[in-house]
Amino acid sequence: MTFEQKMKNLSVPQGRIDVVLDTDAYNEIDDQFAIAYMIKSDEKLDVQAIYAAPFHNGNSSGPKDGMEKSYNEIFKILKLIGKEYPVFEGSTGWLQNDKTPIVSPAAEDLVARAKNYSPDKPLYVVAIGAITNVASALLIDPSIKDNIVVVWLGGHSLEFHDTREFNMAQDFSAARAVMGSGVPFVQLPCAGVVSQFTVSRPDLETYFKGRNALGDYLADNTIRAAESYAAGTPWTRVIWDVTAVAWLLNDDNRFMMSRVIPTHMPNYDGQYNLCPNGDFMRYVFYIERDQLMTDLVKKITK
Repeated sequence: MTFEQKMKNLSVPQGRIDVVLDTDAYNEIDDQFAIAYMIKSDEKLDVQAIYAAPFHNGNSSGPKDGMEKSYNEIFKILKLIGKEYPVFEGSTGWLQNDKTPIVSPAAEDLVARAKNYSPDKPLYVVAIGAITNVASALLIDPSIKDNIVVVWLGGHSLEFHDTREFNMAQDFSAARAVMGSGVPFVQLPCAGVVSQFTVSRPDLETYFKGRNALGDYLADNTIRAAESYAAGTPWTRVIWDVTAVAWLLNDDNRFMMSRVIPTHMPNYDGQYNLCPNGDFMRYVFYIERDQLMTDLVKKITK
């Protein structure tokens, strides 16, 4: 891929595009918003497949269980929307290093699917969990890096004191494999950037509830999760994953601002270092919260 083509692929795409989504959908409440937002943005996004990503926290007993629960949650959201897409199970564990893939149906599908694209007509890969599946696909067949663009919600801002963010810290090896692969890569950092994109109980009750079954599910799910720890105090909840989808819809910087910078890869100590190959990536540094929330409400409740 030429430098000029790579810079073009690091820009917001024009026209209708093909996209796949890699999601740890059962991890918390924001993946469900992102899945719905992507599917309901069909004026620009043509969803080709959805991959279940592994995760491990209080909602799972381990990465395999997290992936399987995410797989089932994807179908729950699709049923609420009334749509069907190919859905593939992903990795059951984390990469042991940044050179060795984990073969899974999701990784194999991405490899096969990417071969139908090209640098001037790439497949867009939106990843909103640990990036194990995408890393494995790139390790299985490094040549697909020229045919895809990876948009990932992961890591923290460059100004933050570390980058032990959930998606990145679960599989630092996967993050290093993707960010060092040479694939066109867009990062939406969590703390310090996407942390601006919050929703409150009044937002959910005013704009989502009572509009349709999907809106009710998203609102009730979010309120229930927040109230479980907020204990009746005022709260907002970050719905992180929506922003990764929104980058593809970011014509004229309407939802966020970004810049091209030298690629900053994470070390295993949770700090960034410059990528040794001198590559470049696109880095989102500001979210236009109200504009994006307005579009999300319109799409979810239509």
